[in-house]
Amino acid sequence: MLADYKAASGTFEPVWTLEIQTRPEDTDRILDGVLKVHPLGYGRYHRNASVSAIGRETAQPQPASTTATHKPGYQAGAPETYPMVELKISIERDPAVLQRVMDTILYLHHYEQPVIYLREDWASRATYDPESTNPNRWWNDGRGLPQQLD
Repeated sequence: MLADYKAASGTFEPVWTLEIQTRPEDTDRILDGVLKVHPLGYGRYHRNASVSAIGRETAQPQPASTTATHKPGYQAGAPETYPMVELKISIERDPAVLQRVMDTILYLHHYEQPVIYLREDWASRATYDPESTNPNRWWNDGRGLPQQLD
């Protein structure tokens, strides 16, 4: 069982992973909002998240949906496709934490029924050594960190 796994390189801890489909331009707003209720920690780092490349989401809004109600000229059942990204974050498996994070996401999300998946996962926690001489570490490999985005 992973709860008992221990190696010189580190351990694993149980987490919940939330995968949120959202507009590309909304990821920072959602992350900044979640940070007000949770640090999104991963080891000694905060605001850890993964954002996929821009993809597409598609749906067929039905009668009485928000789209049918608020989009002028929309015919219920017609397919729509929009740009989207998958924003992934992880939190400890604590229902109270999940409630605060989900309340924040649902408030900030542009959809009334956002696509959010919740998974039980195990996240690695490496044995921390900022002075490691491992030649594969970015501070030892001669290349340094990749060029930072935005």
